[in-house]
Order: sequence, then C-alpha cells, then structure tokens
Amino acid sequence: MTRDELASASELLESAAEDTDSDEASERLAELADQLDTLATAERGPDHGRLARIQSALNDLSSGDAEDVAGVIEDADDAINEYRSDLEGV
Repeated sequence: MTRDELASASELLESAAEDTDSDEASERLAELADQLDTLATAERGPDHGRLARIQSALNDLSSGDAEDVAGVIEDADDAINEYRSDLEGV
C-alpha cells in the first residue's frame, strides 16, 4: 500500500534538495525525502509523532539554510498534513 501524500511529499523534498543552494540543506532534505519514501511504502504507517518530527525539521530548514526552496518545502508539509488529517490519534 502506498501512502500517496507521503510519496508526494518525498518527491517534493527530493526536488528541493536538488534546487537549494545550501549543501547542508540539500543533504538534510534528501534524508527527509528518503524517510518519507520509506514511510510511504512501509507495512505500517507512521504515527503523528514521527511525522511531527519530520515537519519540525522541515520548518527549521525552510526558515534557515533552505529558505530559497521554502515554497516547495511548504507544499511537502501540506501533503504531510493532508495525510495526517486521516490518521487516528492526536
């Protein structure tokens, strides 16, 4: 089962990783994209806490080293929020 919203967020972050001028931000965005890609196809879906940690990292990046790709990061964050809206719990 593929979680389309998380797969979309992963693709957006891969794009942001390629487009940012910061090497450090590029590496971090690529890592987060890989995490989301894994979560998108894992047998069990992620919980709110795991996704919140990823979103916190995205927030830090979009207001810091990766400010040049903040719009793409925001789109990825929106996709994660869309997935989380159907998740039970918090």
